[in-house]
Amino acid sequence: MKDPNDSFIVDRIKSIRYAFKGMWILISSESSIKAQLFISLCVSILGFVMEISPTEWMFQIIAIGLVITTEAMNTAVEKVANFVQPDFDKRIGVIKDIAAGAVAFASLVAMAIALVIYLPKFI
Repeated sequence: MKDPNDSFIVDRIKSIRYAFKGMWILISSESSIKAQLFISLCVSILGFVMEISPTEWMFQIIAIGLVITTEAMNTAVEKVANFVQPDFDKRIGVIKDIAAGAVAFASLVAMAIALVIYLPKFI
């Protein structure tokens, strides 16, 4: 609950703290986020090894951010859905599938970016 006596600066500091807390919860408890971070690390190492250009780095970083962000949002949707309806519900299943589909779209875009960056380096 918001404290009406908090200043704008104090509110922003609290918001940042909550954001980092959320990131830590994701990293420490969600296997899907751990997997995405591992893949991101591997692709980043590959980027250094293959000496990709600054523009390629920009696209790679955007792709990594896109996938991790959609994975985090998918996790949030799943947690809310499980909270709202802990028992099996076909409608909740559709909502979860759609959220997972967003991750799949982001992953496909990331893979396309990876192909554009790395395929010419191996041919």
